[in-house]
Amino acid sequence: MSESLWLIPACLAVGGVIGFSGGVLGIGGGLFAIPLLGLILGYEQQAAQGTALIMVLPAVLLTVRKYHQRSPIDLRSAAAGAGGSIVFTWIGAQIALGIDPWLLRRIYAGFVFLIALFYFRESLGRKALTRPASHFREVGQVRRRWYFGVGIFAGLTGGIFGVGGSVLAVPLMTTLFHLRQTSAQALALTMIVPGTMVALATYAWHGQAHGLVGIPLALGSLLCVPYGVRLAYALPEARLKLIFACMLLLIMALLLARGPA
Repeated sequence: MSESLWLIPACLAVGGVIGFSGGVLGIGGGLFAIPLLGLILGYEQQAAQGTALIMVLPAVLLTVRKYHQRSPIDLRSAAAGAGGSIVFTWIGAQIALGIDPWLLRRIYAGFVFLIALFYFRESLGRKALTRPASHFREVGQVRRRWYFGVGIFAGLTGGIFGVGGSVLAVPLMTTLFHLRQTSAQALALTMIVPGTMVALATYAWHGQAHGLVGIPLALGSLLCVPYGVRLAYALPEARLKLIFACMLLLIMALLLARGPA
């Protein structure tokens, strides 16, 4: 009982920091929560991922709402991506639940490192190609079919790692569809909402989601997400990508800091 008395306010505070960071970077904060749950509370990788999902789902919903208030999200494209993500999120979660936790953590760290390299490259001045509005009107329907494919990759990633589907989807959309960083973040988070629900249900069914930690993390996160989204729209795009890359490297270091059980 005494342990829970300090654990709940601590989780509220940590959730606030994570929610703010997730709002800035458009990733729901789960990437930060997972290594912290492993290092501080000693959670195995699967339990850390499942518990982080309790925090991620409401934070993602609030972040999507705040992004949509800033700039309307293309809900048809998001729905196409969501259609691809749902089944593959479940498949990814089943794969993750059968992997050795130590190995899964190493695979997760490698994935984070590759995404960080991409964002370092993007932050060094590579500019997205500009296209006339008529071009997007002509290929709009084709692009929505492409979003279905993006959703498949995002769903598989989100299922295996608990979170991270939007981290993969954002660079795909900024590179292939030439979306602005904030637009891609908003669209990616919207398309992973159904898959995140599937992932949380799957991890919880296998006893890998702990509400005593996840719920206060979620409450703290919800309080600070709006401030993070506000900062995201105030920062230059290149700086936002550089911050994203640096934070991903920090996450990788936290994941690798803990050895095998």
